[in-house]
Amino acid sequence: MARRELLVAASIIRDRQGRVLLVANDWQGLGRVRYTVPGGMVEHGETALQAVKREVLEETGLKVKLVRNLAYSVHIEDEHRSERTIVFAFDCDWDGLLNPRDPDGFIVEARFFTPEEAINKLGPVPMREPLMDYLQTGLPGRFYAFNGWDGRGGTRVPGL
Repeated sequence: MARRELLVAASIIRDRQGRVLLVANDWQGLGRVRYTVPGGMVEHGETALQAVKREVLEETGLKVKLVRNLAYSVHIEDEHRSERTIVFAFDCDWDGLLNPRDPDGFIVEARFFTPEEAINKLGPVPMREPLMDYLQTGLPGRFYAFNGWDGRGGTRVPGL
């Protein structure tokens, strides 16, 4: 099996009340919805910043006005799937109204949640732990590494 290398750009978007935007994904179209922060694959010829703006618009209908900082990055090495995933999560300011128009048809909902609700909605440790840390500390630039999506062997490196 060929090894897959995935580069993902994601966004942390909050409203004036401090609630966090999550999107509900039904990736396989089988009714197994998982919540994530808005984002997706960086396409060929696209930068991570271009990808995060495109993905936020597609998945939520919102326009990214400003990328404030790199909130965190995540490296997931999954031998079981023969896959490496690198995620860059950016803290973004936005404009517009929620109106998802996902061309892939995977997004079934986009909604703001309190930080506590958002953390409880996120599934795998590599998605939950970095966001939880960022929302609690506000410290940008942290790096996380995990051996698989279950979070085993996870490490965190403080930001610079």
